Amino acid sequence: MATKYGYTSAAWNMAKAEMRQILVATAKAESLISYGDLALQIQAIHLEPDAYAMAALLGEISTEENAAGRGMLSVLVVHKDDDMPGQGFFILADELGRDTSDPLKLWMTELKNVYAYWRGN
Repeated sequence: MATKYGYTSAAWNMAKAEMRQILVATAKAESLISYGDLALQIQAIHLEPDAYAMAALLGEISTEENAAGRGMLSVLVVHKDDDMPGQGFFILADELGRDTSDPLKLWMTELKNVYAYWRGN
């Protein structure tokens, strides 16, 4: 049986769908969500906020959302202590061709783009 980070493909896909739904609702509310709060809301699998599986799910979602023209949805997920995304967000942004020379500017631009998309949908 194929697994990702120890989870079956079915459980992984359910968790990814749950996570995307939570992030879309967060975007529509023009809000942010911490890694910890997001992890607590996922029911399909148990996730720790700082686990590789969390980063991988966020990466898959952002890559898919970006390819669909909706921006990097993981821009909404932040650390509680500084209200900024983790380093993985910026690494992925660079891989997706974003200018990462000014991380704060990148984050604000991406955040505005994601909010603007979901404001109308």
